[in-house]
Amino acid sequence: MYFSDLGIIALILALGFALYTIVAAVLGAVRSVPQLVTSAKRSLLVVTFFVLLASIALVVSFLTHDFGVNYVAQHSSLSMPWYFVTAAFYGGQEGSLLYWALVLSLFSALFVATSKRAPAPLIPYVMATLMGIEAFFLFMLSTLSNPFVRSTIAPKDGAGLNPLLMDPGMLVHPPMLLMGYMSFSLPFAFAVAALITGRLNAEWLRSIRRWMLAAWCLQTTGLVLGAWWAYHVLGWGGYWSWDPVENAALLPWLTATAFLHSTMVQERRGMLKVWNLFLVMASFALSIFGTFEVRSGLISSVHSFAYSDIGAYFFGFLAVVLLFSSGLFFFRLPHLRAEQEFDSVVSREGVFLLNNLLLVGITFAVLWGTLFPLISAAFRGQTMTMGPPFYDQVVAPLTVLLVLAMGIGPLLAWRRTSMAALWRNISVPAILAAVCAVILPIVGVTDVAANIGFTVCIFTAGAVFYEIWRGARVRHRHGENYLLAVYMLFQRYRQRYGGYVVHLGLVLLVAGIIGSHYFQQQKDATLKPGQEMNIAGYRFTYLGNIDEKNTDKETISSQVQIWRDGKLQNYIYPGRVIYSSYPDQPTSVIEIKTFGATDVYVYLADWQGAAQATIRVFINPLVPFVWWGGILMLIGGILCWWPVRPRARVKVARTANVVESEATEQKSPEVADGGVIA
Repeated sequence: MYFSDLGIIALILALGFALYTIVAAVLGAVRSVPQLVTSAKRSLLVVTFFVLLASIALVVSFLTHDFGVNYVAQHSSLSMPWYFVTAAFYGGQEGSLLYWALVLSLFSALFVATSKRAPAPLIPYVMATLMGIEAFFLFMLSTLSNPFVRSTIAPKDGAGLNPLLMDPGMLVHPPMLLMGYMSFSLPFAFAVAALITGRLNAEWLRSIRRWMLAAWCLQTTGLVLGAWWAYHVLGWGGYWSWDPVENAALLPWLTATAFLHSTMVQERRGMLKVWNLFLVMASFALSIFGTFEVRSGLISSVHSFAYSDIGAYFFGFLAVVLLFSSGLFFFRLPHLRAEQEFDSVVSREGVFLLNNLLLVGITFAVLWGTLFPLISAAFRGQTMTMGPPFYDQVVAPLTVLLVLAMGIGPLLAWRRTSMAALWRNISVPAILAAVCAVILPIVGVTDVAANIGFTVCIFTAGAVFYEIWRGARVRHRHGENYLLAVYMLFQRYRQRYGGYVVHLGLVLLVAGIIGSHYFQQQKDATLKPGQEMNIAGYRFTYLGNIDEKNTDKETISSQVQIWRDGKLQNYIYPGRVIYSSYPDQPTSVIEIKTFGATDVYVYLADWQGAAQATIRVFINPLVPFVWWGGILMLIGGILCWWPVRPRARVKVARTANVVESEATEQKSPEVADGGVIA
């Protein structure tokens, strides 16, 4: 018996138990039979066991080089290192679907293990929804996209991974992005359960927030890792090309970000209930759309898998998700009335709503640009694509407005803010931004759009630091040193100040995008040994090529010196790797050296033996800000998600309440939510 046979049996059994879980959970809820709900929980854990068993069977098939399994033969070879062999598990369509099903089952089991924290009436329907999604993937894996199909004659060696995938990025980006897509299933399941039961108060929001934060953090990680991978592998000097698959990964992140903002308005004011449900359902639908897009063959992308019939089934599943969730949504719509009305546009909830409109506007623009080739082909008979200029003209202004709103929002009070209080709160960051706008042209930033972008970033960063300083100053007046005061602010108001960290990360990221977009320099030069090229104050001396060969690949490297201000900075070796199994697809070895906040990006564009090479150099200002900003956003997201221990929560709350009460008596600007009153 082969491990592949064990995998097939495990998938079929997992599908059977998933269907049983759906029936038992729903019947247990409808007929009020706790034993059936308990049975459904146990059945869900059995599903997790069998999916895990199937995944182990596939990994073992890879590690033992069982090339009788078609999927193993297509995506691995004897010469591949073991870690890339293991990563080949999700390197193709069948394995990526199994990975999707695996992480969904693990997250579902985690939900069951922590279900005591969730409202009891929602639990059966959450399990049923999760297993409905799981059953679809298991059906596809058991029939149309089975990774365990065997060939009658096993080849002696496999084809191996595509050379572009033989990179450390393969070990981290695909699993994180697929996990991010999957993780939106949990918030969606809670939304469906809330709609079915009619329990649409703030209780379901408290249950859903941490799951959505986890999904947001995972998707953020996947996006940043994907940009980093593209930057250091493809040799084009950039990190984001508005490729359809890149766009699809961004879409659910945008709607999830909007939800995390508007959920605070619902908890605080009882408003935006309809909006929040829509955003949760949209996030999941867009995650399925991203999974469908890669496998449908409808849209051309360098990231797409080969076309297969599975695309039609994914489209059908997406249609069912939309129809089912929309039906529930409109059925409960009369019960989703806001508890309060907007008192003023100049208020924190008003800016949160503006944030959401901007985020949804960006989502629609990106979705429109992604689908436009299909729309143009259907209505005009010819395929037209939206390139980067479209996104630059539409998305860039909306993003700058979003960053500006992020800076203004925390400075406003709930309900309404007087003009005097508004000016008092924004005066310091506004002055900083004005000074920045004056200084930038003096130091060489003459592009108006870049100046506006940098000025807005300075305003928002100044607003965040100003808020942190004001909070720390109040606590300092009551006996805490500034370091302890900042720590206590983050401890007491973790969600609020973790959000500030996310905002700072986004400001850094946007500043990095502005710098690299407007001020990137590029130069190509064909050089012989000893010849030089100059760009942006850097001198590059070409010394010759080095050719190394072994049994499975050939590596051509150019030896180059980097000089700056008359001093030798580095020896670098940009090159190409040609794999014997893929001779027509050489991969690039990109050399990236960072000097301050500028990347020097060197790529071997062409070569002729040891005597000549064409070197392409990009000078990329502020690109490191993109990676630092992404890391800072992730740290902020984790801070918002991280739970507070019950004892610590009580102790910190008591301490904070004492300080707040004293501050209020002295007419301090700090109030109970850590913000500033009018």
